[in-house]
Amino acid sequence: MPSLAVLLTICLVVFWLAHRIYGRTLARWFGLDATTTTPAHAHRDGADFEPTAKFYLLSQHFSAISAAGPIVGPILAATMFGWQPAFWWIVLGCIFIGAMHDFASLVGSVRHGACSIAQILRQYLNPRSYAAFVLYIWLALVLVIVAFTDATASAFTTALDVAMPGSDGARVAVDGGGVATSSMLYLGLSLLLGVVVKWLRPPLWLVTAIFVPAVGVAIWLGPQWPIALRAAGDIPSLYWAWAILAYCAVASVLPLWLLLQPRGYLGGFFLYLTLGGGLCGLFVGDFSGAIDIRWPGFTDFTAPSGQSLVPFLFITIACGACSGFHGLVCSGTTSKQIDREPDAHLVGYGGMLLEGVVALLALACVMQLVPGSELAKAGADKIFGVGIGSFLNQLGVPLQFAVTFGMLAFATFVYDTLDVSTRLARFLFTEFTGWKSRTGGIVGTVITLALPAWFVAQTVTDAQGRPMPAYKVVWPLFGSINQLLAGLTLVGLSLWLAKTRKGLPLRFAVGLPMLFMMGMTVSALVLQITTAANAPLCAVAVVLLLLAVWITMEATLSLWRQRPRAAPASP
Repeated sequence: MPSLAVLLTICLVVFWLAHRIYGRTLARWFGLDATTTTPAHAHRDGADFEPTAKFYLLSQHFSAISAAGPIVGPILAATMFGWQPAFWWIVLGCIFIGAMHDFASLVGSVRHGACSIAQILRQYLNPRSYAAFVLYIWLALVLVIVAFTDATASAFTTALDVAMPGSDGARVAVDGGGVATSSMLYLGLSLLLGVVVKWLRPPLWLVTAIFVPAVGVAIWLGPQWPIALRAAGDIPSLYWAWAILAYCAVASVLPLWLLLQPRGYLGGFFLYLTLGGGLCGLFVGDFSGAIDIRWPGFTDFTAPSGQSLVPFLFITIACGACSGFHGLVCSGTTSKQIDREPDAHLVGYGGMLLEGVVALLALACVMQLVPGSELAKAGADKIFGVGIGSFLNQLGVPLQFAVTFGMLAFATFVYDTLDVSTRLARFLFTEFTGWKSRTGGIVGTVITLALPAWFVAQTVTDAQGRPMPAYKVVWPLFGSINQLLAGLTLVGLSLWLAKTRKGLPLRFAVGLPMLFMMGMTVSALVLQITTAANAPLCAVAVVLLLLAVWITMEATLSLWRQRPRAAPASP
């Protein structure tokens, strides 16, 4: 069996070749034109529409799409079926489905004035399907906010004290309150960066040289001043969950320049450091013999929880292989900032490949564990934080700082997605209702966050009646709905390509992944509905499945009516 370093090196080379070859082929099929005026220039307002340099935008886009999904999904899948099924789905799914989906969503939105995928569906289908799709997307965003808010709040209120993988009994202890403090300082740095760039306009290299190291200072200061914010009862993370939702409410209505862009830029560098440092440490540890593959490659076709490999592998690993949420980011915020059409290749296709690397790094954190060990039984955030910490420690980074860095990396992924999700829900609300004033945006934000605020306050129990994190209950449904959203996005894009008579190669590149995603996700959703124990989540799943079936049937009928008809025979 090849070592971890060899496996990841091969994957990095394959991803680079995919970007150079398949990504460029897609760009040629789409006919990207550098002279075309993009919506960022045509509708520039300094708030939502703002032309952005492609590498700055890549950092922001990458940090927005790379939430807890590419971390939690691979870790859960590896514990369910072994690391090899997760590995192959991440690599092949990312190249041929996920990156193509993101690229096509971004180009499709740019070509339609930076409107949402729902608006594209309305243009090529009908208002009924548009309304169904908007409701579907909105409910999906609510589930994203619930899952990631609970995951982050739980990380802020639980202490970590475990043995390091591959060590001789060395232990590390990290207080969740310290990670919370570092997160607050990180957000404060983002706001300060936005103000500095807006009003002082210093060179980009200068602010980078000052603010990126300042994130390291925030990581060091966090454990010195931990924030203790615990609620009484069965949900100790409740206060943090509400605080995070309040942050989402404020962040979603702030101008792009004040928080979203600077936080995305800082977050992008932070995540690049996580990837670069994690990979370098992994290589060093692998060659020195300190890091090795200890987790089984394959365990069984059925997980201990009773879920089968097909279709549940493909919905457990959503982000990192393919994610419908990415289409919302591409068409909701990123398309409003594309400076030149060809930039979509790097930002859309390349951004998804970077997320694939995050997923592989998260998978590597599991692959070095011994089955049944103390850490193997911990949550995904702990496995990732300690895994990244162990890799960085191989480079000489102090263990306590390294693990705190890994835990903050997890929180950073989630933060970026939470406020982007809320902003996207605001866009949908104002777009659907036509209430595009600031008041309409505030109302849409409050309505969106009301359901997550209620859900995180509910006590969730497992089959034995023991309290458990809400995100673990929501995750399988989130995965199904997120992947089904990707399938529906590809349905809308297929309609656009078919009705505008785009070339057959491009239509096949979009259509075949659409059929695969629809098949896997619909079957997984049906299985979950038939075995669900949580009545509210089951009801949401039924509604979403019906909406998806409706949209798919409408699209199929539309394409059928459009098919070429044979000329009548001459008498």
